[in-house]
Amino acid sequence: MSSSGGAIVKGLWVASLALFASGSLGLWFVYSLIPSAPVASTSTPSPTPSPVSDLPKYQQYALPNSEIHTVTVSPKSRFKVSIAVSPTLETIHEFAKSQKAIAVLNGGFFDPKNEKTTSYITQKGKVVSDPKKNDRLMTNSDLAPYLPQILERSEFRSYQCANKVQYAIAPRSASVPSGCQLIDAIGGGPQLLPEFTATQEGFVDPNVGRDSIGITQRNARSAIGIKADGSVVLVMAAQKPEVPQNSGMSVQAMVSFMQRLGVTQALNLDGGSSSALIFQDQTFYGKVGKAGQPVPRAIKSAIVVHE
Repeated sequence: MSSSGGAIVKGLWVASLALFASGSLGLWFVYSLIPSAPVASTSTPSPTPSPVSDLPKYQQYALPNSEIHTVTVSPKSRFKVSIAVSPTLETIHEFAKSQKAIAVLNGGFFDPKNEKTTSYITQKGKVVSDPKKNDRLMTNSDLAPYLPQILERSEFRSYQCANKVQYAIAPRSASVPSGCQLIDAIGGGPQLLPEFTATQEGFVDPNVGRDSIGITQRNARSAIGIKADGSVVLVMAAQKPEVPQNSGMSVQAMVSFMQRLGVTQALNLDGGSSSALIFQDQTFYGKVGKAGQPVPRAIKSAIVVHE
């Protein structure tokens, strides 16, 4: 992972995660803030200065098995959260440049062999990426029993409600709220909060031992959450370079971490070597190789924060 550029005051949280053999998860935070006064994000001066509170807020959390990077966008901010998708695979830097984004998080699942999406993506109210057009998905006999669930997986949405933008996480077929229009949506899954839907969305089938994303295994992970006040939180959990083979975060651990952040709705996104986050001129990669080096990967879609 690289971490260079603008001066950002980072709140260092020293935390510990405990994963019980029974499958239940405990998450305890024993933290100290440096300095002890409340920490606020700062940014490199720009041609058009703006209040610090209006900028997305970056924070870093050092956990025993992972390093977590978050970007929080206030509902009062002039910055918006939207979806970007490419006809081909692009690096996260290419998404940041083309979208003129202050922050970028990798997006939904895709097939790296044919470069087609395996989840729905909507832009400006129209479906621009349809998993039904992915032959490798639709004709895969191993996935046939789960296709109805795969095509119904949860998505992160943005609505235009009168003169206000609202965000939500909902199943694909969920109705749009009265008085609102669906603007953007990107499929992921499983939904993490308010309920964990790994089985309902076809990621896990305990009857046959299916676990397509290793929900109890440590890996690089990405997720997006929404707080009760409408704030949107981008989260990327990176592996530790010094422990490349057994670090990162399980999907179950991500659930508890999101709860500790005060998130009430959350969605898991593509992870592993797809996991990456950009904030201003800093880039953080989630996956590390055997020698501890970052493992970047071109991706199909991204969640972008821009004016």
